[in-house]
Amino acid sequence: MSDLRSLLAAAPLLATLDAEEREQYLKDGSFHVLAFGQNDIVHLVGETCSRLDIILEGEILIEHSDEEGRQITIAEFYSGDVLSGNLVFSQNPIYPMTVTARQPSRILLISRDRLLDLFTANRAFLQSYLAYVSDHTMILGDRIKHYTGRSLRERLQSYLLFEYKKQASRILRLPMTKKALADKVGVQRTSLSRELAKMRADGLLLFDAETIELLDPFFRM
Repeated sequence: MSDLRSLLAAAPLLATLDAEEREQYLKDGSFHVLAFGQNDIVHLVGETCSRLDIILEGEILIEHSDEEGRQITIAEFYSGDVLSGNLVFSQNPIYPMTVTARQPSRILLISRDRLLDLFTANRAFLQSYLAYVSDHTMILGDRIKHYTGRSLRERLQSYLLFEYKKQASRILRLPMTKKALADKVGVQRTSLSRELAKMRADGLLLFDAETIELLDPFFRM
C-alpha cells in the first residue's frame, strides 16, 4: 500500500491541515488508521456512528438488502471521499445500511471531539467539510430513492437515464461489465440479461456486449 503520509496529504479535506498537524493528530490518537481486507464489513446496519471516516485507499460500498435478500450497491466511495459526514453529528447517528470494502482499503478515523476542535480552529477545514457533506448527502439521498423499493426494470431505467445524461448520447458505452452492472442493481447476471432481453422485446432498447442503445419508447416509460 502507498505511503500513509502521502495518502493523508492527497485527501482534499485533510489537505487543509499542515503536515505537522496531521502528524501530531496521528501521534495523539485523535487520528487513527484502520486497514480492511476485500469484502470486510466496515460498518453494520444499525451501528452507531461515533467518528468521521475518510477513505485513504481502496474502494468502499454502501449496500442495501432488499426484501428478497439481494444486495444492492447504493454508492461507492474512493480515495479522498468522506464517509459518515452526514451522520456523525446527527441526533440519530445510526448507519442505515451496511458498509463494506470492495477491495483492500485504509480508512482514517477522526474522533468527534477532534472534529469539533478543527471546525473551531480551521475555517478552511470547516468550509471543505460542509461543502462535501452538502453535495454528497443530496447525491446519496437520490441514489437511495432510486435503488430501494423499486423493480429491477425501474432500477435499470434510473441507471441508464443517469448514463444517458452523463454521456449525452442514446448509444451508451457501458463503463463496467454486465456482471458489475448486475451487482449494482442487486441481481444475478442471468436476471439482468433476462430483463435486458425483455426490454429489447418491448422495443425499449438494443444492446450488444459493449453498448446499450436507448430507443424512443424508453423515454416514455
